[in-house]
Amino acid sequence: MEKNPDDLAAHLLHATANDHPDAHLPAGLRTPLHPEVVDRPDEEKIAAISKHFRAIMLELGLDLDDDSLAGTPHRVAKMFVQEWFKGLNPAHRPEVRLFENRYQYQQLLVERDITVFSACEHHFVPIVGKAHVAYLPGQHVVGLSKLNRVVQYYARRPQVQERLTRQIAEHLRLSLGTPDVAVYIEADHLCVMSRGVNDTSSSTITSDYSGKFLEDNQLRNEFLRQIGK
Repeated sequence: MEKNPDDLAAHLLHATANDHPDAHLPAGLRTPLHPEVVDRPDEEKIAAISKHFRAIMLELGLDLDDDSLAGTPHRVAKMFVQEWFKGLNPAHRPEVRLFENRYQYQQLLVERDITVFSACEHHFVPIVGKAHVAYLPGQHVVGLSKLNRVVQYYARRPQVQERLTRQIAEHLRLSLGTPDVAVYIEADHLCVMSRGVNDTSSSTITSDYSGKFLEDNQLRNEFLRQIGK
């Protein structure tokens, strides 16, 4: 049953006032973090990370007086805070605005091949892949770009793919006001490709189905067919 979008907006607004940036999600789906650090200004984070990364480079024996390396600590720190891990900052949480479904579109809606760029929280190396999301519209629909933004918000933080998949699905269920949501992610993990087993041919697939996608095999198969799986 579709929920009232006004109630959903109030729920998300209350969540932003809570200590944890992921307070709108069940506790088990929240990214482990210290909320008081997340709220620090970007400039402070960049300065601190730059100092620490400089120490790492020196421990590796690199000469930071070289003009090619001198600016690397700051570049890495800025990349971490403002690009790779910007999804840790709740200020970047996308507002999922709903529109009245005046055209009464009731069929499967799929947004496929959404770019996923994340980082493995165990080794801090990239996770790169594609996400496919779908939902069944009810009284309301959402601007398509918002689906992409939800994926990117949760991807841009240290992650494990299982949690990422469920975070996206739960956020969409809450924002869209419907349980009829499907999320499918296929990604390459550089922690597998560039270290350990050094396997460059394998990929990881995760999915989350709820509502009618979980109950109706035909609907789920139609979703998989539309994303080419």
